[in-house]
Amino acid sequence: MSALKWDEVGEHLFETGIDHGVLYPMSDSGTYPLGVAWNGLTGVTESPEGAEANDKYADNIKYLSIRSAETFKATVKAFTYPDEWAQCNGEAVVNGVTVGQQSRKSFGLVYRTIVGNDIKGNDYAYKLHLVYNGTASPSERDYQTVNDSPDAIEFSWEIDTTPVTLTTKIDGKTLKPTSILTIDSSNFTTEAAKAKLNTLEAALFGTDADPEDPQSVGTEPYLPDPDTVISMLSVG
Repeated sequence: MSALKWDEVGEHLFETGIDHGVLYPMSDSGTYPLGVAWNGLTGVTESPEGAEANDKYADNIKYLSIRSAETFKATVKAFTYPDEWAQCNGEAVVNGVTVGQQSRKSFGLVYRTIVGNDIKGNDYAYKLHLVYNGTASPSERDYQTVNDSPDAIEFSWEIDTTPVTLTTKIDGKTLKPTSILTIDSSNFTTEAAKAKLNTLEAALFGTDADPEDPQSVGTEPYLPDPDTVISMLSVG
C-alpha cells in the first residue's frame, strides 16, 4: 500500500472540444447502415435525467431508497447540418421544396471530444461518444438582418433517446439497456488494444481504398449496435 498523491505530473487531466460528428439515420430494420459527416457541429450538451431517489419509510425511519430509471437526453448545436438530417428533423424534400411537420426518423450520433493533460496538452487522448435511438424535437430559428457585426445562425435541437437492449454480461449479470457508450482512447495503450480501437473507428468513419492496391475497396461508415461495439473492443 502507498499513500495517496495529488497533482502528479501527467495527471492534470481535462476535457475540451468536439469534432468528428457523424449522423446515422436509422433504417427500417432498426440498424444504422450508413453514416454521413456532420460538418459545423459546435456542441453537444449531454443531459441525463432520472435516477431520482424515491425514499421509503418504515418504523419511523428512512427504510430504503429506490432509484428511478435513468434516461439520456442531449442538446445538439451546429452552424449547419447534413441533408440526411431533414428526415430526422421532421422535414420532407419534394422537388426542391422542404415540407415541415412530417414524421421524425430516429438516428444514431457519434462525436469525439478531446482529453488533455499537463504534458501532452490536447494530444493526450480522446473520447468517442456513441448515441443510439435518438429523436429530435423542433428547434427555434432566429433570423436577423445582416449588420456591421455579422454572425452565423447556430441551430439547436433537443434530443431524446430510447435505450437499446443489451446482452453483454458483467459478473454474470446482463447490462441494463442504454442509449450512450463512451470510449476513452487512453484505455487502449497496447498494440492489441489500439488495433481493436482502429477497427471500431474504421466501422464508424469508413475507410478509403488503397490507391496502391487495385483490388482494394473502401468501406462505408456504419454504427454497430452496443453489444457489437463492446465485443469489438474486448482484448482476450
